[in-house]
Amino acid sequence: MEYVILAVVIAVIAVGAVAGLVVSGRRRKELPPKSTATIAPPTPSEPQVGEEAAPPREAPVQTVEEVQLPAPVEVTPEVPALEVPEPTAGRLVRLRSRLSRSQNSIGKGLLTLLSRDRLDDDTWEEIEDTLITADIGVAPTQELVERLRTRVKVLGTRTPAELRTLLHEELVALIGTEADRSLKTAKHEDDRPAVVLVVGVNGVGKTTTSGKLGRVLVADGRKVVLGAADTFRAAAADQLQTWGERVGARTVRGPEGGDPASVAFDAVKEGIAEGADTVLIDTAGRLHTKTGLMDELGKVKRVVEKHGPVDEVLLVLDATTGQNGLVQARVFAEVVDITGIVLTKLDGTAKGGIVVQVQRELGVPVKLIGLGEGADDLAPFEPAAFVDALIGD
Repeated sequence: MEYVILAVVIAVIAVGAVAGLVVSGRRRKELPPKSTATIAPPTPSEPQVGEEAAPPREAPVQTVEEVQLPAPVEVTPEVPALEVPEPTAGRLVRLRSRLSRSQNSIGKGLLTLLSRDRLDDDTWEEIEDTLITADIGVAPTQELVERLRTRVKVLGTRTPAELRTLLHEELVALIGTEADRSLKTAKHEDDRPAVVLVVGVNGVGKTTTSGKLGRVLVADGRKVVLGAADTFRAAAADQLQTWGERVGARTVRGPEGGDPASVAFDAVKEGIAEGADTVLIDTAGRLHTKTGLMDELGKVKRVVEKHGPVDEVLLVLDATTGQNGLVQARVFAEVVDITGIVLTKLDGTAKGGIVVQVQRELGVPVKLIGLGEGADDLAPFEPAAFVDALIGD
């Protein structure tokens, strides 16, 4: 019995010893190793807890007079170089390629028909149809065909070269060479500038034509003042001024929606003061069906004439409008005395014959034609060169 008690005591002591060793090992593992790094002492310049902050250093202060400012840099605005327009002499000859489609319709079509072995009535009817399609007009077409039939029959003309010469002569005679197609843009003897009014309905390219005409006059050595009397269209004055700035022509303009007659009057007044050769006035686009607006155009002309007579009234017509363009022309002719026609958009169209018809209807010569969108695509009208372009080589 004593041995059993002794064995139990020894077992309890052994278990306790083992548990103590385990707990001791765990504690040793959980304790972090002691750091050997030294903590750097605080920087003496920085205030510590409980210390007063060091007084701020006084920075040097400069008065406004003592501050040295950089020297101003003078920036000279770049003045755009003025454009030099192409001379007007021979301009239509240089632009003859623009009439290529009209040439195909009138020139080549007629020469092909006239070159047939047998010129019967059906052929002559086709020739008439070709001319009428080109907007020459019924009466002028009948006259031309009658003369061609007579000359072909009498002269026996059959070779292509002979037919071309014959057709050239008859078309030039139909257009007319006796009309005065010159522009009256020279300064008067009393040193008063010539005044040119540009009129027409909306959409015919009137403001663009006015700008191009300004270039034509500058190319001919004229000093030009532009009058932006189209005050109803917001962009018209800006557009005309841009055209003028390209060639050094001054633009007189007024407030948007202002009185067009007042702007036209001021433009002529400025032209007189500056000693200009020509004052070119772009009027507002008028709908020919609105009597009130047409009356206002008459007012513009009357107000301008307080300085002196108007030298040119140019009516701008769209060559593609055909008969409608002639209706417009008749109404404008009743309001102002038109002295010349400007035909625009003759490039890429088969309506070159409108030149003949509009002259017949109005008794007014075509003086300028527009052959494209380029700045120098407005050319003085020359009948012989125009027919050469129509019928080709």
